[in-house]
Amino acid sequence: MTEPARLLTLPEREAAGSWPVQGRWTYEDYRQIPSDGRRYEVVRGFLYVSPAPSTDHQRAVARLFRKLDRFVSEHRLGEVLSAPYDILLPHGIASPLQPDLIFFRTGNEPRAGTPNFEGVPDLVVEVLSPGTRHLDTRIKLAAYRDAGVPEVWFADPQTRTLVVRGLSPAKSYVELARGTPGESVTSQILPGLQIEVSEIFPR
Repeated sequence: MTEPARLLTLPEREAAGSWPVQGRWTYEDYRQIPSDGRRYEVVRGFLYVSPAPSTDHQRAVARLFRKLDRFVSEHRLGEVLSAPYDILLPHGIASPLQPDLIFFRTGNEPRAGTPNFEGVPDLVVEVLSPGTRHLDTRIKLAAYRDAGVPEVWFADPQTRTLVVRGLSPAKSYVELARGTPGESVTSQILPGLQIEVSEIFPR
């Protein structure tokens, strides 16, 4: 499972001395990490690192993006973006997270010219990998819950499963839909959208 980054694996910091201890990371600290092909995210001040995604992961992301972006564009519902893109959740919950896909309703889109999005997206999609499953389904899901993200999807290339979870009035996620090849899933946030799981995970 993905653990908080071990700070000794980071290159020596050129400015402002040593890297912060876990629990004290800020967005400014994060922005000073050199690009090395891995994904870094900060949740509640803890730095997490994920390896570069696999081919299966990227194929699932691409297929889901095409489906979501086409539906959202045709119905003029807002905007869909993909990682790498920094999402800064309110109250210091995350600074940043990088969901694989993010949907913003019209009026909630990132402002032009800004390097990131500060606020709560309307839907996020995480494509699971063996090395990120715990981070995605536990740590990041709790962050999305506490920030009030209305809907979270988990796409699993290993089991060829797509799961949709919605935030209940009790502020916990409940499973709204689960599909495997031959089945489809729908969304409460995007009524009318139907995703054929076989098209996301073809053999």
